[in-house]
Amino acid sequence: MKKFITILGLLAITVSCNDDALTDLNLDEKNPTTVPAAALFGNAEKNLFDQMVNTNVNTNNFRLFVQHWTETTYLDESRYDILQRNVPDNHWRAMYRDVLRDLKEAYDVTSKENPVTNAEIKAKDNRLAIIDLLSIYSYSVLVDTFGDIPYSQALNPDQYPSPVYDKASDIYQNLFVRVNNAITKLDGGFASFGDNDFVYNGNVNKWIKFANSLKLRMAITVADEPTLAALAKTSAEEAVAAGVFTSSSDNATIQYLSTQPNTNPLYTDLVSSGRYDFVAAEPIVDKMNTLNDPRRQYYFIDIAGSYIGCPYAQGGDFENYSSAGDPAGGPVTRLLDPTLEGVILDYTEVEFYLAEAVERGWTVGGTASSHYDNAITSSIIYWGGTNADALTYLAQTSVAYATATGTWKQKIGEQAWIAYYNRGFEAWTSYRKLDFPALIAPSNAATAAEGEVPKRFTYPVLEQTLNNSNYSSASSSIGGDKLKTKIFWDKF
Repeated sequence: MKKFITILGLLAITVSCNDDALTDLNLDEKNPTTVPAAALFGNAEKNLFDQMVNTNVNTNNFRLFVQHWTETTYLDESRYDILQRNVPDNHWRAMYRDVLRDLKEAYDVTSKENPVTNAEIKAKDNRLAIIDLLSIYSYSVLVDTFGDIPYSQALNPDQYPSPVYDKASDIYQNLFVRVNNAITKLDGGFASFGDNDFVYNGNVNKWIKFANSLKLRMAITVADEPTLAALAKTSAEEAVAAGVFTSSSDNATIQYLSTQPNTNPLYTDLVSSGRYDFVAAEPIVDKMNTLNDPRRQYYFIDIAGSYIGCPYAQGGDFENYSSAGDPAGGPVTRLLDPTLEGVILDYTEVEFYLAEAVERGWTVGGTASSHYDNAITSSIIYWGGTNADALTYLAQTSVAYATATGTWKQKIGEQAWIAYYNRGFEAWTSYRKLDFPALIAPSNAATAAEGEVPKRFTYPVLEQTLNNSNYSSASSSIGGDKLKTKIFWDKF
C-alpha cells in the first residue's frame, strides 16, 4: 500500500552539507532549497484527490449542488449560499496553490534534469507528460467551475502579480493541444515516477489510457459549443482509437490509508469529526426507490428496512433519514471506510461518454445502448453488486435504453447522475451539460441563486479585492459573475 507519509519525508529532505563548518551552521536543514520533483508531484496528486473527494462545506459543495445529499442543521450550502464560508476562494486556492503550483514546480525541476542514456531521456519525457496531464485535468476543473480564469499568466506571481483571465474556450483549445503533446511523449516501454506516483505506481501504459480518457472527457464536455464542435468530434474519435479505459482496473484512483491524516477525506468529514451534517437527499432516494436500484444498500443505510431521503434544503433529524452511515457505530456503508479509494476519472464515466458520443454521430464503436449498459453494470459491480443485479436492473422498462423515458440526454443524464454518486463534481458537470435530471432549486434558496440550481461558482472574493481590474473584465466577458451564469459549453 502506498505510504503518503513519504511525501512529508521527501519534502523535508535537506541539502547536502560541505566541509566548511561555518557554512554548515548557516544551512537550514528543515527547509531545503530544492525539493525533488517526485515529492512535489506526489504532493500535488494527493492534494488534487483530497480536493475532489472531500465533502467539507468550506471547500466542496458539489454533492449538495446535485442534490445527492442535503444538510441536517446548517443549511447555507444546501441553499446555494457559498459565500458564508468563502467556498469559491477555498476551491480556487486548493487548485491553484496546492495542486497546480506543485505541478509547475515539479515540471520546472524535471525540465532541468540532464539525462544521458536513452532510457533516462524517455523516463524524463514520461514524467513531464504525466505532470502535464494532471495540470490539464486541474485546469479543466477550474474552467468548468468558474468559466474564464487566469491561465497564460497564472502561477508566475513575480512577472504577473495580477494575472489576466483567459477566455474559457481558448483555454480548452490549448488544453487539447497539450493533451495531444503529452500523449505523443508518453512511452510505455520506459519508467516514470515509480512508487512516487500514487495513482498508477509509475505505469506509463495506464497513464496513456488516462490521457486518452481525459481527452474524451474534454471532448464530450465542449461538444455543444459550435466553435469547438469539430475539434471535439475529432478528439473523441482519436482518443477512442488510441485506447481509453476498458475496465474499472484502469480507473484513476488513489488508495487512502487507515490512519489520519492519510484517510479518505470523507472519513474526516463524516466520522472523525463526530458530526451528523449530511443525509441523503429526497430526489436521488426517491428516484432510486422508483427504479428499485440495487445500489441503495451501498449508497445509504436503511431506516427500518426503507430508504428515506430528506426534503432538499429543509433540514431535519439525522436519525430520521438515510445517510452514508452512522459515525457513532451504527450501520455503515463503505463511504465511511477510511481506506476507501479516491476517484477522479473512471470506466463508468468513460462508458457514459461513449454512449453520448454515439448519439452525437461520432465514430467510436458500439451502440449507445451497449455503452449505457456497460456504464450501469460497471457502477453496480463497483459498489458491490453482481452482474445478475445489473441484468435485472437493466431489464426493467423504466431503465432499459430502448424503453426508458425521454430523449437520449434524459436517459443518459439520469443514469449518470445516479452512477456518479460520490463523484459530486462529475455529477454536477453532467447535469449542466445534459440538463437531466430535472433538479429544482429549493424555495428557500439563497438570493444569489435567483431561484436556480447553480451553473458555476462565483469568483473568489479575494480576486475582486486583489485583482479587481481583471476580475471585472472576466465578469463582463462571461455575462456576469453570478451563480446562474452558464459556462461557455452549457448551451441548453
